[in-house]
Amino acid sequence: MSETTLDLKGLKCPLPALKTRKAMTRLAEGDHLVVLTTDPMAEIDIPHFCKENGHALLSRERTDFGHRFLLSKGG
Repeated sequence: MSETTLDLKGLKCPLPALKTRKAMTRLAEGDHLVVLTTDPMAEIDIPHFCKENGHALLSRERTDFGHRFLLSKGG
């Protein structure tokens, strides 16, 4: 299992979800992806992306800069 960080701070909807989708295609099942965002819509878009595509949203938190999501690639 590996963990990759995707810094998407400053990008607006729909780019965070689209770039997260692309990054997930490069990961193996069970790998983790940390997504950092500043777009308020990411709070809705990233969990929705996970649910629709069979990935696990392991955690989400608000940070000083925006949001931090921890995803696990599903099969």
